[in-house]
Amino acid sequence: MTAVYTREEVARHASPDSNWVIIDDKVYDLTRFAAFHPGGAAFITSVAGRDATDTFYAFHRGDVLRSMASKYVIGTVADPPSKREATVVLKPGELSRVPYAEPSAFQGLPSPYYDESHRRFRADLRKFFDEEVMPEAVALDARGTHPSPELWRKLGARGVLASRVQSGPWLKDVVENCGVALPGGVEPERFDAFHELIAHEEASGRLGVPGYADGLGAGFVIGLPPVLQFGESELAKRVGREVLTGAKRVCLAISGPEAGSDVANVACAATKTADGKFYVVNGVKKWITNGVFADYFVTAVRTGKAGSGIAGLSLLLVERSKGVETRPIKTSYSASAGTAYVTFEDVLVPVGNLLGKEGEGFKIIMHNFNHERWYIVAGVNRASRLIIEECMKWSKQRTVFGKPLAEQPVIRQKLAKLASQVEGVQAWLEAITYQMQHMSHAEQAARLAGPIALLKLFATRVANDVSDEACQIFGGRAITATGMGQVVERFQRSVKFGAILGGSEEIMGDLGIRQAMRGMPNARL
Repeated sequence: MTAVYTREEVARHASPDSNWVIIDDKVYDLTRFAAFHPGGAAFITSVAGRDATDTFYAFHRGDVLRSMASKYVIGTVADPPSKREATVVLKPGELSRVPYAEPSAFQGLPSPYYDESHRRFRADLRKFFDEEVMPEAVALDARGTHPSPELWRKLGARGVLASRVQSGPWLKDVVENCGVALPGGVEPERFDAFHELIAHEEASGRLGVPGYADGLGAGFVIGLPPVLQFGESELAKRVGREVLTGAKRVCLAISGPEAGSDVANVACAATKTADGKFYVVNGVKKWITNGVFADYFVTAVRTGKAGSGIAGLSLLLVERSKGVETRPIKTSYSASAGTAYVTFEDVLVPVGNLLGKEGEGFKIIMHNFNHERWYIVAGVNRASRLIIEECMKWSKQRTVFGKPLAEQPVIRQKLAKLASQVEGVQAWLEAITYQMQHMSHAEQAARLAGPIALLKLFATRVANDVSDEACQIFGGRAITATGMGQVVERFQRSVKFGAILGGSEEIMGDLGIRQAMRGMPNARL
């Protein structure tokens, strides 16, 4: 039974020897804690015997309370605060009620795209991440620790992995034959592009720890689809089951020191053995997300002569084996992502691991880029929403010049700009997702490459604006790795990843307009 105290009782404990405070509706005994307080014991003593709610939230995030509760909470206060609103604490899986913190369809507004299955799906996914991932995500991101194999298997069993690689027969296969259950009880036959969109938003953007979020599967999201769609049936089934259950991990190895956005310039070479049973792969790849811990590498190789351009490119599934070496690359976000420099030295790869036909690798890579860029947009825009939520909360919580930040017109203008931009990206993203859902993969490749490229350009430009304005709203806290602005700090330190990975902004803009103008009639003014 939780003890209940009056405010008068709490007020009698206002000394260094007996230091009680009220925060929200709970009573804390901070007598022993005062000596360990990072801000010094005097600060704790100054609020002894009082309601310290407003003082606490001026300097601390709510998660500090959750970590202190088991040690220092001794009861609740009998009489609630007379004027102050109670602090809303969401339960695992609950959606935020902060304006623009969720897509409009999940803040009570009607939408033609989502039904009850999508709402169940998001709630189940969010509960899983709130309970199983978030408690340790920040700490592991800071340490650069990779997601554990145990967590990967849990992601597989809960259907998180299967939810992030497009609908197809592989979903039904792993549900019926591998014990996988899709979140929210969604049946494989009902799973659509909007379920996948939600999965990327929850698993990538909302975590607020970009490096660790990429460590949870950025490589697999972009690496497994070519295997499922273009690999020989037995290869696709075997690798699909291994990866989607979390038993093994895969990454996409396209970029090299000589070729980033210029895919046609890939130099990594693959030549057949005399008996025609194997390819021998030699070369290097760079900036390969999840490469440090991957078991499989979906690798762009040159099977044609040097200088043969796109006609000489093929795609191979290379298993980690003799001759494959990986070493981490230090980047501006967490080493949890497992970004790697990969070396292939006389690696033998069975010819059955060829994806598609020899010499058609470029076509597969371009096809796969559409899905990769769409996924990047989903994560980037959801991360931008998270930052808007942080700014909204802070603008109500932070008092300057005698009033909350939200009462400053210049701050409201910044929030208005960010909210309108993020909503614009969301509307375009959902429109393209609807189009994807009603097109074959071939149609998507032919008709959506340009729009998706322009959407990615738009989304990453918006994210840059969100980062910039959020830094101004949070001030010095936005460049501090801990405390009130830590989520903003991690975002602004990693915002350029979305702008570069999957194709730079300049490449996206050029691609989008070139594709549009190819079909342009000879229209004249």
